[in-house]
Amino acid sequence: MPSETLLTYLKERLPREMANGWSLYVADDAGELAAMLAVHVPKLYLDQLMIAPACQGRSLGRQLLAFTRELLPNEIWLRCVRANEKAWRWYEREGFVFEGEEVEPSHGRMMKYYRWRCPAENA
Repeated sequence: MPSETLLTYLKERLPREMANGWSLYVADDAGELAAMLAVHVPKLYLDQLMIAPACQGRSLGRQLLAFTRELLPNEIWLRCVRANEKAWRWYEREGFVFEGEEVEPSHGRMMKYYRWRCPAENA
């Protein structure tokens, strides 16, 4: 269970992020958070696609990615931590192309950057 401090921070952050162009979507499983997705449509950016461990293996990730492709039908950018091999291998299987990597200054971890382009856009 998150701390009250974290909950307060997130409650204050959410309206600020939405005002800056972010959209947040969640999937519910009988009242429990099953999955979450944050997308910044103007920047063509997918962020925070997460599936709760108990809900993995149900194709929720693919469903959220399909939804993201409806929102961003021509191009999608994302990044993930290089150490999270499960995530970046999944994105590669889903058609994302590795574009480069760099250290994120705010936390010092190496990030991998990916882009997906609609196959019709590549022609």
